[in-house]
Amino acid sequence: MGRKRKFNPLIPGHIDQAALPPGLYWEDQRWYILEPHPEGGRPRKRTVAYAPARLSELHAIVESARAGAQLGTLKHLVKLFRGPSPKDNPEDGATEYRQLAKTTREDYDYHADLACAYVLQDGSTLGQFQVDRMTVPMIQRLVEALAKGWPESPRRPAAPPRPSTANHVLRFLRRLFGWGIRHGHCTTNPAEGVRQAREVAAFHMPDPEAFRAVLKFARQRARLPLHSKGAVPPYMPAVMLLAYHGRLRGIEVTDLTDAHHLQEGVLCERRKGSLDSIAPWNRELRWAWAWLRRYRGVRMDAHRRPVPLKPGARRLLVTQTGTPLARSTLKTAWQRLIVAAITAGVIAEDERFNLHGLKHRGITDTPGTRADKRDGAGHVNPAMTVRYDHSVPVVAVPALPPRKRSGPS
Repeated sequence: MGRKRKFNPLIPGHIDQAALPPGLYWEDQRWYILEPHPEGGRPRKRTVAYAPARLSELHAIVESARAGAQLGTLKHLVKLFRGPSPKDNPEDGATEYRQLAKTTREDYDYHADLACAYVLQDGSTLGQFQVDRMTVPMIQRLVEALAKGWPESPRRPAAPPRPSTANHVLRFLRRLFGWGIRHGHCTTNPAEGVRQAREVAAFHMPDPEAFRAVLKFARQRARLPLHSKGAVPPYMPAVMLLAYHGRLRGIEVTDLTDAHHLQEGVLCERRKGSLDSIAPWNRELRWAWAWLRRYRGVRMDAHRRPVPLKPGARRLLVTQTGTPLARSTLKTAWQRLIVAAITAGVIAEDERFNLHGLKHRGITDTPGTRADKRDGAGHVNPAMTVRYDHSVPVVAVPALPPRKRSGPS
């Protein structure tokens, strides 16, 4: 027990001073707490509330500050948005956050932690800042800082330019603040009106020789025993061919099931609003599909997994244990393959490409007109085909019409 708090006539009259929580102080029409200075100096005064705050709110603020997430801060709002873990409260599974797809939640979690950890000029983090004190210029500076990067300083390490990450953070904050307003946790959305960072298109499409070299390398390494040195997952060559010939994203490849096997070819169901299409069978597509079905049968039999009766429930890509291959697993396997190819000298560092680059390569190599390429890619907007098609058309040279001869006068 500390000493009894003296009566302060400047404290608002609706506050019972005898019931104030310890560690909370009043000064200049504000409530503040003391926290250690990050550089070991004198404790800093951190404002946590103002004169209209009620006694119950002050107790909640102090308790949440002790728990590491001060009431009304960005970190506290993120915690409220995520809600309790289903393990802690199994009945609370209908929140907006829990209704999102697993990959969306993972994306939000990453960018929420990134925003909260952003170090401000005074050495504090953005997660400690009161949401209702945030402004549009403040969020704009955050987006521009993430987009442009910053040099190393005593307060924070250097960070490279990341315009795509900056825009992901901005989109998350817009949704977070909008949710907070609807549920009464904040009164403003300082992310509204903030301009996005300009992103430079980085499709990383491989040139034909690099594509063939990595595909050959993947076939060689896929024959090695699982988990041996230099081995890559055996399904990688088939995945590359499906992504190329089907002009599919990586997640669209993992979505393939036996229901997508048609007599005419592979039914390519696309995400992000693109239209479905059928990739006609050719020798490489037939090999990839047959190999993956054999591999799936061997792995499921080895682990005695039941085979679903419905074709749409039988995923084509499976792991070593026979379970459906997750998007994150495929991304990790792809990075291992590319790093191994660069280390082995198969491609140079500047020839590095991502799995999505195979969709660019497939659309570019589709024969025919721009309209044919658009149908093959399933694009609704012709501008998207322009983004994915990197072929240079051969056009006729201009020719002046013959000079007209003037007739006799």
